[in-house]
Amino acid sequence: MRGSVVRGRKKRGVICCILLLLGAAALAGWVSSHQKHQVSFFAMDTYITLSVYGKDGQRLAREAKERLLSMEGLWSATDPKSEIYAVNHSGGRQITVSPETAELLSFSLKMAERTDGALDPTIYPLLEAWGFPTKNNRVPAESEIQKRLARVGYEKVLQEGNHVRLADGMSLDLGAVAKGYAGEQISSFLRENGVRSALLDLGRNIEAIGKRPDGTLWQIGIQDPLSEGVIGILSTADRAVVTSGAYERYFIGEDGVFYGHILDPATGYPIENDLGSVTVIGEDGGVCDALSTALFVMGKDKAIAYWRAHRDFDLILITKDRTVWMTQEADSAFRFYDGYEAWERRRIE
Repeated sequence: MRGSVVRGRKKRGVICCILLLLGAAALAGWVSSHQKHQVSFFAMDTYITLSVYGKDGQRLAREAKERLLSMEGLWSATDPKSEIYAVNHSGGRQITVSPETAELLSFSLKMAERTDGALDPTIYPLLEAWGFPTKNNRVPAESEIQKRLARVGYEKVLQEGNHVRLADGMSLDLGAVAKGYAGEQISSFLRENGVRSALLDLGRNIEAIGKRPDGTLWQIGIQDPLSEGVIGILSTADRAVVTSGAYERYFIGEDGVFYGHILDPATGYPIENDLGSVTVIGEDGGVCDALSTALFVMGKDKAIAYWRAHRDFDLILITKDRTVWMTQEADSAFRFYDGYEAWERRRIE
């Protein structure tokens, strides 16, 4: 009888040890999946923060950083070593570029066509005239703007696979799509490597992978384009959230006028309309990035008309009269931050 009691105690002890080991393993797994690995750096003319969760997060975050820096090296319009710089200074000759650059350029041209030129990747001569690439800002003469407008037009770009040719004097600037496109590429890379939770912040270009490690939605701040504050919070998961607005880069001319960095490809002048900012929410970061710029160029009414014609993304428009226009899903996921409840809220139907 005593032997049976001893054996029973040993058995219970073994079971307890197994349960403790299983509990420790589960806890270790939980900690590993919830552990945040973060890298921050400056690239693509903005501050970038990559937050990756999981046991391989540190390695993957570092590799993602290297991939982004490599993309910047290919696509910078100001780096003499980049492929875009080579195309821009080709003097009308055909240039062979990498598959990565060819794909981005092809995507940019498709988005230019889709938006009827509101987004135009050949606008760089005009950006140079206003001094935005070098930050040596100035107000160019009307004659200079008209001269440079003759060099703009996405339909003039000749691309056959990896081969690109620009007319002499034309230049590419892929900045309106590059961050969103790069974020989408990095998101795909992380997902393919088993990442289920990550937040990629490429300077108002947000890529959310899955949900937060605890299963809750990501909370994305939407900036007030009329001040320094955050107007509200968007709850989301597995989506890109991209915001464009003239407040991001601008200068005040000697004439005392505000000049934003988003130019109208049709006129060559900075956009002046009723919009303070445009936020596009969707599955593809590159598309969201391109649309956020194009819709800002269009203005509120045309932007809403564009959404009604397509309806494959969600939209938040903040106008200068302190009204927030939102599509249904964006409206249901958005809440005003403290102090902004008095702003008008309108549903886009």
